[in-house]
Amino acid sequence: MTARVPSDALGRRVLCGTEYATVHYVGSVPPTAGIWLGVEWDDPQRGKHDGTYEGTQYFKCRHPRGGSFIRPNKANFGVDFLTAVKDRYGLNDQGVQHGTENTLVFGKKTVEFVGMDSVAEQQSQLNRLVDISVHECAVSHAGQKEEISRTCPNIRHINLSKNLISSWETVTAIASQVQNLETLNLSENKMKFPSTSTSVSSVFSKLRILALNQTQITWTEVLLCAPGWPALEELYLTSNNITVLERPDNVLQTLKLLDLSDNQLLDGNQLHLIAHLPRLEQLILRNTGISSIHFPDAGFGCKTKMFPSLKRLAINDNKISQWSTINELDKLSSLQSLQCHNNPFMDTEKNPETLRQLIIAKISQLEVLNKSEILPAERKGAELDYRKIFGNDWLAAGGNWNPEKNKPSEEFLAAHPRYPSLCLTLTIKCPEKPEQKPVEKKLPVQLEVDACLMTSAAGFMISVSEAIKG
Repeated sequence: MTARVPSDALGRRVLCGTEYATVHYVGSVPPTAGIWLGVEWDDPQRGKHDGTYEGTQYFKCRHPRGGSFIRPNKANFGVDFLTAVKDRYGLNDQGVQHGTENTLVFGKKTVEFVGMDSVAEQQSQLNRLVDISVHECAVSHAGQKEEISRTCPNIRHINLSKNLISSWETVTAIASQVQNLETLNLSENKMKFPSTSTSVSSVFSKLRILALNQTQITWTEVLLCAPGWPALEELYLTSNNITVLERPDNVLQTLKLLDLSDNQLLDGNQLHLIAHLPRLEQLILRNTGISSIHFPDAGFGCKTKMFPSLKRLAINDNKISQWSTINELDKLSSLQSLQCHNNPFMDTEKNPETLRQLIIAKISQLEVLNKSEILPAERKGAELDYRKIFGNDWLAAGGNWNPEKNKPSEEFLAAHPRYPSLCLTLTIKCPEKPEQKPVEKKLPVQLEVDACLMTSAAGFMISVSEAIKG
């Protein structure tokens, strides 16, 4: 039974039936004979104790009933990467057969393909495989050195999600044999990451997309690994219990997409620490627990220097209860698309159409709201209705058609920072006195100009324009 236990069993990931666990103890458990593995289950409901048996603590668990003792012959320590690839695609001397019109039979497995040309030829030759998925195939190590590079030299995309990888060193050992690796999915592998800065190498020099969802990685560990990702464009970090962010100095500067969904951030101010990533175009913050977003570097009607390239933002399923956050989003200079459903502030309006109009009117450059395109006519109508609804409030707060007397209160501007730019501007000129400076007047509500005013005996010429500033 001892021979079944790898020498590096401590800390390894194992599969017992369909359940995943981490080995925290290898040894005897008196009064029973033989070797036992003390494991902490991913699903704590599977366990029986916290690592303590008969008053002796053999290992520790985060959950009071997350641990168990199992015999080594019950634990699957996994296979090497190439063995999993051959098994997954039925290329372990079992050959490839043609199935029905849209399927191929790999060994005993039938796989359906849609829209893939010459897939039978590509999958039947390991050396021509470009896109490989060994999801849930019990991969635990790289295997013999250089075997992957010799056998599969053209790999570019790898899905290694939900396997038995226990350390970042294992990932590096696999990736070092894939010269042109562009996409790597490591989600659902509970592994250990470096605790100190990693040396910069060419292992991940071409990596553009990296998924580390449900890997228990911290933001600090992300930054420690990031020097090795010089070309990374998309980073997925959902469900990792990330609560605190740090400034990514000199790393992640090529990042275009960042997904932090399902991490409970301490507050919206954490976003300030990643606000100067120069190329970040898409930020996904679904279910992060944030209640507000604020850009303190910009005042009413001004644009923030934060998130200079951000085009798409998802803040749905959060705790945002105040409209002030929507006002703040107008400060983003490049924002085009917003997802914000399932937030408390949306319950303040019973009419969904009115709710949508308010958001559109408050964010000048928005082109897509909750995955629905904003057409020019819809924006025009939303902004016109916004002027109507809050026109009297503007006047009551100190707004005035005379620019010299137009001094709306700070409270009004805080609640409606875009309102001044949405007011109609009347430019009054006197043709008989061209040297006289034109007079501008502001109107907060729908303009109704009396026809007799347009042709008055005084000979004034009135031009009306909507000063809607993006």
